[in-house]
Amino acid sequence: MGKITGFLDIPRQYETSDPPIQRKRHWHEFTHHLDDNAAKLQGARCMDCGVPFCQNGCPVNNIIPDFNDLVYRQDWRHALDVLHSTNNFPEFTGRICPAPCEAACTLTINSDAVGIKSIEHKIIDKGWEEGWVHPQIPTHKTGHRVAIVGSGPSGLAAAQQLARAGHEVTVFEKNERAGGLLRYGIPDFKLGKRLIDQRITQMSEEGVCFQTGTQVGAGQSVCPEQLQRAFDAVVLTGGAEIPRDLPIPGRNLAGIYFAMDFLSQQNRVNAGELAKISIHAADKHVVVTGGGDTGSDCVGTANRQGAKTVTQFELLARPPECEDKPLVWPYWPIRMRTSSSHEEGCQRDWSVATKHFGDDGTGKVANLTGVRLNWEHGKMCEIPHSQFEIPAGLILLAMGFVSPRQELLDAFGVDKDARGNARASTEGLDCYHTSSHKVFAAGDMRRGQSLVVWAIREGRQCARAVDAFLMGRTNLPR
Repeated sequence: MGKITGFLDIPRQYETSDPPIQRKRHWHEFTHHLDDNAAKLQGARCMDCGVPFCQNGCPVNNIIPDFNDLVYRQDWRHALDVLHSTNNFPEFTGRICPAPCEAACTLTINSDAVGIKSIEHKIIDKGWEEGWVHPQIPTHKTGHRVAIVGSGPSGLAAAQQLARAGHEVTVFEKNERAGGLLRYGIPDFKLGKRLIDQRITQMSEEGVCFQTGTQVGAGQSVCPEQLQRAFDAVVLTGGAEIPRDLPIPGRNLAGIYFAMDFLSQQNRVNAGELAKISIHAADKHVVVTGGGDTGSDCVGTANRQGAKTVTQFELLARPPECEDKPLVWPYWPIRMRTSSSHEEGCQRDWSVATKHFGDDGTGKVANLTGVRLNWEHGKMCEIPHSQFEIPAGLILLAMGFVSPRQELLDAFGVDKDARGNARASTEGLDCYHTSSHKVFAAGDMRRGQSLVVWAIREGRQCARAVDAFLMGRTNLPR
């Protein structure tokens, strides 16, 4: 523990961001990591609890008190080693994770939590700046071959762990570049794609082979039978890709799109993969249905494209400004959250259900009709005579994801759970193993729509299970 009274003496240190009017003019990251001294002060606020709930709140179980103390002592190299011991890609989680570790911080009971996410952000950025992040090339090869289908955070984590264990790993990705949702779903202003490229380069030097532009499945360029013959194990990490639809009158009108179609095309244009945008918010009244992170990303992207107005609707009731901390701690609190995209300009409304989309007479959407809701005992009911109409030239459906693509699971003959995810337990000797011989599943494809940090955890744990399956034992960490 660095400073015994740090949590009493030092206020929370906050990262700085460019002003909204400035950052809306570009697609680059605009949040700046702490300087060395501010990070030291942040680390000094850690209470070094007898039971560090932050570690349990963190899906990858980062050893948070240890790296907090090392940052306080300015021992950055060892802090990086501690951070990397549990998290393959802290530059991703240090930017886009909602930080469940901070919700579990003991200090948050009656004060502001330690800024754990900002410390993680600072450690890994300093590690890259100082040249401390190197390929970890295995000293021996096992002779076993593993195929990873999907190159999102779960697939990347599994691939890196298995390559470091000495296996020959090939990652199959349907898109032009590796990264999955990290590359094509999350806007560049939240996660610069150079960070993914750095890791891909590192992993390539560690022996991972990336086969991009390759669709796996029945009747595709690579069929499941080929992989099962050529590889000793196959890991499915394709993610939950089927978006939740809104089948109401007017859904077939032009101008209504799934959020991920809108977000991915902008990322592709920024990367030079597309020449121009086909789904554009410029000079339009934009309505986003869904109040989560994906909806927030749509808000930020629409504002940068020059939307006339941006409105975001949420089905659920408006959360309280501050949670009842003694009641919910150390679990994730439901409270009002305002993202950086909301700060840039957005009208938000809660307890709203969309009833139908209106036509402009030419087959294009012109307006949206909604109704206000009451929530009683967890059930919603429409408020009589509360219908309203607003103009809408572009509607983005951001209501989450239902399941992985069923055709891929069917092609491998994998049993599914009630939600359409790959059925595989996370406990016991056969964890992450599906019903199909030598086929494993991890990440959103197994657990359903979730966080990047959960995907990394599952990728690491699945790699451990695959290593044990191939070798009869494993030294890989969970």
